Amino acid sequence: ASILRRLSPALERGKAKVKNAVVLARCDAITALGATGKETYGALLSGLSALTEVTRFPVGQYRARTAASIEGLSPNGHPLVYDLLDPLLKSVPPPPPDTLLTTCTTKAGIDSLERYKRGTVPDGLGTLPGDLCKRVSRTLGIPRPSVNVSAACASATVAIAQGASLIAAGMEKSVLVICADVITEFVFSGFSALQVLSPDRARPFDRSRAGLSLGEGAAFIHLVSGALAEKHFIRPVAEIAGWGVANDAFHVTAPARDGRGLCNAMHSALKRASLEKQEIAGISAHGTGTIRNDAMEIKAFHRFFSGRVPPAYSVKGAIGHTFGAAGGIEAVIATEVLRRRLLPPTVGLEEPEAAARDFVTREPTPISGDHLMVTNSGFGGISAVLILKRSSDP
Repeated sequence: ASILRRLSPALERGKAKVKNAVVLARCDAITALGATGKETYGALLSGLSALTEVTRFPVGQYRARTAASIEGLSPNGHPLVYDLLDPLLKSVPPPPPDTLLTTCTTKAGIDSLERYKRGTVPDGLGTLPGDLCKRVSRTLGIPRPSVNVSAACASATVAIAQGASLIAAGMEKSVLVICADVITEFVFSGFSALQVLSPDRARPFDRSRAGLSLGEGAAFIHLVSGALAEKHFIRPVAEIAGWGVANDAFHVTAPARDGRGLCNAMHSALKRASLEKQEIAGISAHGTGTIRNDAMEIKAFHRFFSGRVPPAYSVKGAIGHTFGAAGGIEAVIATEVLRRRLLPPTVGLEEPEAAARDFVTREPTPISGDHLMVTNSGFGGISAVLILKRSSDP
């Protein structure tokens, strides 16, 4: 609670010009396409997709049968999310002892309740999103109280924005964001009931798109102040130049069709970064493949960029929609995009929506600028945006 009380004034102060640089010191991700962010990015450039038929549980009664699942995950009596997190946490360098830890997940260990419903007594630890904080804190040896952010599919993006605000305001020097979500039957059945799963595979921004495909993955993002990075000779991966969070308050599960929430978040991010719109070299779009989300993003991009929309891509046709972990994973991929100055193709896209034809990527696309925008949206009308700046010494 004390951490949450501190976030509000920090976010308010973040609306002013940023005084303290926010450095992305280290990051990595695990997806169904790769055990690291670099592996995932390489597979995306090759146009590969991890979407295959689900075998973890029966799917015959559901709207879809495919998802981007990570092979080898086994609950062994504990929540599946920890089987995903354990290898990621081993790759996290020891953070400074005063680091603020923020975890992000939408459903955490919900599969424990599935096993309970089937008559198995599961390990109760880890069922709730807040349990993730305790497990990660203990594993990484972080003594401070931590907080979990659960802001639907924008969770990780919101957490990174909050961490950046605290560092920019001088209230923190080191913030570690850990995000993870897994595919369980509870989640699969829920999205199926909402009728937003694609019967085939997700095709972001395609004129014949029919829904999203689920995926799973995890990522860590370590943010530090520019002064701390300089003091400890940390070679930055990138800089978090701007961020914005907004809510259109339109509907429980659907975004406002005019894209006003996303536009507000993009405006806040651009203002904090002190940039002009033409300085955005590319966009990592949310791009779920659902009819309404993609239409909203297309409209928002045209509205915000006044028709000259930078080239944009979505990764969800390749790695699926990873719920609360999406923003973190996509930020890790964005650092690789900036390093190579090469946008990946939008896997699954066959025939673009007419209004997206001029800006959505269908093949690897070079960029010349130093700033990439990452957008994510979620249930409840929330939208979150990050602007990453390429490191001068990548």
